[in-house]
Amino acid sequence: MDINISLFTAICETPGAPGFEEKIRQLIIQEVTPLVDELYVDNLGSVIALIKGKNNPDQKKAMIAAHMDEIGFIVTHIDEHGFLRFHTLGGFDPKTLTAQRVIVHGKKDLVGVMGSKPIHVMSQDEKNKVPKTSDYFIDLGMTGEEVKKIITIGDAVTRERALIEMGDCINCKSIDNRVSVFILIEALRTLKDNPYDVYAVFTVQEEVGLRGAQVAAHQLNPDFGFGLDTTIAYDVPGAQAHERITELGKGAAIKIMDASTICDYRMVDFLKTTADKNAIKWQPEILTAGGTDTAGLQRNGKNGAISGAISIPTRHLHQVTEMAHKKDIVACIQLLQRALETLDQYNWNHK
Repeated sequence: MDINISLFTAICETPGAPGFEEKIRQLIIQEVTPLVDELYVDNLGSVIALIKGKNNPDQKKAMIAAHMDEIGFIVTHIDEHGFLRFHTLGGFDPKTLTAQRVIVHGKKDLVGVMGSKPIHVMSQDEKNKVPKTSDYFIDLGMTGEEVKKIITIGDAVTRERALIEMGDCINCKSIDNRVSVFILIEALRTLKDNPYDVYAVFTVQEEVGLRGAQVAAHQLNPDFGFGLDTTIAYDVPGAQAHERITELGKGAAIKIMDASTICDYRMVDFLKTTADKNAIKWQPEILTAGGTDTAGLQRNGKNGAISGAISIPTRHLHQVTEMAHKKDIVACIQLLQRALETLDQYNWNHK
């Protein structure tokens, strides 16, 4: 299976900070509408698409959540010289802001750079301290008067970085979680004879608290839940074997738990069994910190959902150089497709 790089590029590079997902939402609607039976946008802005089950007398529902938002910033202050102060939307390691370009989404998009105090004029104490996000500002290269004609307090800011291919990998900003958006779209494209109603939900505001998934699960009340998100591949120099969590090129990651979810043991077994039956390469994932939309799926419906997650191993998470392996992406598409097509063939009774 070949990866549609042009579509992947558009999905990764289209802006959509938490709460400001308009542009990525329109791209998703454009791609998904021809593939599904019904589609609508809920009050929070999540895209909910339905492919009806072929033979579903019990009206069972499966919900898949892939969040469309990316970590970003919001403008909080514009000084007299046109420099911007900002607040983060999502989790950042402050040192990754150094020497980066950003896009400020005002009346028109403006490219800016993350500025901070030059090392040449730092004291020794300043050189030794760990940077904070408050040490940075955005420089647009314009006067205060020019900036204020275009930018206002509350405008969103996203990171600027183009997608490239590196060996068998794809590298870009916002692989978290645009790779899952891509995987879900491609799974819908190949899905056939699904026994139950499949709700593909492209959620908003995951990076600031799983908000879109919680609301969507509450309204849909699914029987089965599948989270789709990136996970840490710490398979790099200096990492001990027990720290790696996942590795690039070793296949789709089947989540066992993270800090917000202990996945249903039946779903974990079902995904492992499905992967083995279809010769799909997989690896286990236990992430002791961080959470995903899986938690919202599992707990926010009226009845709760039998939930698990397919995770995409990714290096350099929450940086602009996130990296995923093409074979892992293909494995995730295939595993999701086959799981949705065979949900009725597993004994879901508690053991």
